[in-house]
Amino acid sequence: MLELYGHPFSSYTWKAQIALHANGTPHVFKTVDPGHPDNSAFVAMAHPAGKFPVLRDGPKVVFEATTIVEYLAVNHPGVAPLIPADAGEALRVRMLDRVFDNYVMGNMQRVVAAYIADSENPDPVEVADARAGLLKAYNWLEKWLSNIPLPAHVSLVTCAAAPSLFYADWALPIPQDCPRLIALRAELLALPPVILCVDAARPFRKFFPLGAPDRD
Repeated sequence: MLELYGHPFSSYTWKAQIALHANGTPHVFKTVDPGHPDNSAFVAMAHPAGKFPVLRDGPKVVFEATTIVEYLAVNHPGVAPLIPADAGEALRVRMLDRVFDNYVMGNMQRVVAAYIADSENPDPVEVADARAGLLKAYNWLEKWLSNIPLPAHVSLVTCAAAPSLFYADWALPIPQDCPRLIALRAELLALPPVILCVDAARPFRKFFPLGAPDRD
């Protein structure tokens, strides 16, 4: 039985979970928090920086969310191929995975980190710069969506896009002049594998440093 170590409120944990849920892959979820010291100890040992998610498949240990999705595509395939069979399409999916992780998720996390560092007086330069980066990513994605649609099935890029856009919209709402991106976020949040992650994370919304909006 596969074991996924992570936390229900973690965006990168969602990334791995969406892949598992999309294919109905049997697994046990191992929560990493102060209440589960054994799970925390395993992650500290397994990951070079002690970060989650971490996947354990018998004697095999896989870390980093993107790599976990790639591993599942090869070793536990299902109806959702995760990585397209066509090499060119697979390359595009991997490229977009990096866009969502580095420029959407990355800038969102910069805003969150500033509020964690000082909730009353977050660094205004850091917050403004991160939000400017988010807006730039939003505008790029809006233009990209006008030409190339996402794969219809759940893929690596879906796994990256759903948690990225979910939380980024809390840090900086997607502007109204990006209707395609707004629609994409809504479509992703309506996918059953994503709904499972959203619902599992609801009890932890009070911990969102900026204050979780009363929506989604």
